[in-house]
Amino acid sequence: MNLQGKIAVVTGGSRGIGRAISLRLAAMGAVVYINYVSRPDAAEETRRLIETSGGTARIIAFDVADGGQIQEAFKRIVSEAGRVDILVNNAGITRDGLLARMKESEWDQVLSTNLKGAFLCAKAVSKTMMKQRWGRIVNITSVIGFVGNAGQVNYAAAKAGLVGITKAMARELASRNITVNSVAPGYIQTEMTDALPEEARRQLLQEIPLASLGTPEDVAGAVAYLVSEDGRYLTGQTLHVNGGMFMQ
Repeated sequence: MNLQGKIAVVTGGSRGIGRAISLRLAAMGAVVYINYVSRPDAAEETRRLIETSGGTARIIAFDVADGGQIQEAFKRIVSEAGRVDILVNNAGITRDGLLARMKESEWDQVLSTNLKGAFLCAKAVSKTMMKQRWGRIVNITSVIGFVGNAGQVNYAAAKAGLVGITKAMARELASRNITVNSVAPGYIQTEMTDALPEEARRQLLQEIPLASLGTPEDVAGAVAYLVSEDGRYLTGQTLHVNGGMFMQ
């Protein structure tokens, strides 16, 4: 799978799953723009890892919940690189709480970043992709958008919404050779899961048929497939990377 000469933008690309995606796309030959909003040190570390491995990366700071910042960021990218071929909408936040206690602001923050942010970024890049008649958009949703989770009504709504806009955008953009798909991770090994007590970890693994947590690299592999020519005939689809805990 070769992405030589392609320009990729990964929102929330500095840490965790976003970092793994950035590293994978760069290893395939893409020039990767790593987006971050609050951790410049993490973004610099991701760029260093890419460049040490022989890849090419740029860093670009903007808040995906701010339409004005997004417009300026993509204008700059197109000015520098001449095009945008791949957009991975990975940026996301959580503001967990039970329904009866959740603040309206906590609902708004999660929907603005996780759902509206993906819409705004896709909108910003769509004209460029349509003009060049080639593009790949991948939205990172979650198993929670399909099965729900107590204390995460805002997160579940946003991630379920990503599946809907993926299908709608796929229909709109297919005639211009632009595919739009989503990847739905299950429980992925992160700093948060590493800190779980042993009993909580054991119970978590019981929910997963493959009896292990996924890795950020597992998710990156699914994204790599969708943005490559191997995935050219998939659009409007969701790849579930969850060890079998949710089967359609």
